[in-house]
Amino acid sequence: MKSSVIVFPGSNCDRDIAVALEKFKIKNQMVWHNDANLPKSDLVVLPGGFSYGDYLRTGCIASKSRIIDEIINHTKKGGLLLGICNGFQILTETGLLPGILLRNKELKFISKNVFLKVTNLDNNFCHNYKKKNIIKLHIAHNEGNYFANNDLLKKLEDQNLIAFKYSDRNGNINDNTNPNGSSNNIAGILNSEKNILGMMPHPERMIEPLLSGEDGSLMFESLFNKK
Repeated sequence: MKSSVIVFPGSNCDRDIAVALEKFKIKNQMVWHNDANLPKSDLVVLPGGFSYGDYLRTGCIASKSRIIDEIINHTKKGGLLLGICNGFQILTETGLLPGILLRNKELKFISKNVFLKVTNLDNNFCHNYKKKNIIKLHIAHNEGNYFANNDLLKKLEDQNLIAFKYSDRNGNINDNTNPNGSSNNIAGILNSEKNILGMMPHPERMIEPLLSGEDGSLMFESLFNKK
């Protein structure tokens, strides 16, 4: 399997995701956002960070980068696309995923480990989570408050397009387990074809049990052994 990680000015998790991909035997290339051509890839990753310093809106300027048209064509052909944190914000700005990411409800930057319930296993990103569907990952964001109106929320729920929800260690989902105010505790969503995933938590930070945890590992194993 081959992947490409897109690097924007202000990306700061691009090397982390590259290490994670390579650990799980995914052959990766780093691609500058202003390149005109995307290498042949099974998976494209938009990494976390603060592209363009989060000016205007988070992900807004990055969504106009030269490589974006190539990424859109990649997804139209069925290629996989993963946006993590700032990458999720870029996906909503491009319209590849619906909704928007707003300031956290307490208007403060959050950096901590959180529990998540994996709510969709029927996709190439998450199918290995059938082994463990309550997981712990790290979040680090100021604009992680996913907002969707009632019609969109109904569509996401009815079509089973929500990949992760913030929960407690027992899988309970409520206001007390929602760190940033996201609608319906949403931490990650899929597109209708389920080849695009946007998520605020960082799976690449949870691949070493001695350092942090390994619940992110199951995502990379899922990608390597895609359905």
